[in-house]
Amino acid sequence: MEAEKAPSAARSRRRAVALAVCAVLTGSAVLVSCGGDGDDDGSEGFSPTPTAADTSRFSGEPPSALSSAAESRKAEVRASVSAAESSAAAAASSFQASVSADTERARAEAERRLEQVKGRGNATGDVSLTGLPLADTNNVRAFTVNITNSGDETASYAVRVDFADTDGKVVETRFVGAQDLAPGEKAHPLAISAKPPEPRLTAKVAQAERY
Repeated sequence: MEAEKAPSAARSRRRAVALAVCAVLTGSAVLVSCGGDGDDDGSEGFSPTPTAADTSRFSGEPPSALSSAAESRKAEVRASVSAAESSAAAAASSFQASVSADTERARAEAERRLEQVKGRGNATGDVSLTGLPLADTNNVRAFTVNITNSGDETASYAVRVDFADTDGKVVETRFVGAQDLAPGEKAHPLAISAKPPEPRLTAKVAQAERY
């Protein structure tokens, strides 16, 4: 009797192990054939042979190797263009900062020079103003300061531009400069007002010094 119970118990343990393995594999999306009670000869029970997957629930078309490569190449091109645009924007920003720094240095030097000048200076004849249309300056009042070195030697210029209201009262002053102009060379810095476009202001060259 004990001998008969032993094989039965062994079969029960094997069946439990087979069902457990079957459950794990099924939960991992691997479809296998799982039998019922197995005999000692192994003719029945767990079979490791996979069966075909049910594709009725699949949708769409799998991407081909060619389309995947094309999409990858497009992504590379987009990244390259973006990097180039960023580089160009950075270069433009750097250039603008450089121009602004040069303008500020010339302005500061012009103001410093004119603090020592009595009267209108020695170069008012070399300087004139040209107003810019408000439509071209986003409604900001600005004047081009036309400087021409009429001398025989290289020279620098310091210019003071006054903005006056309709009563002739000076309400704003701007300084501009030009460095190391050769004989006959011209420069065209801008004198830009920080006042509103209205009421209208008149600009004039108040001082100009060649040094």
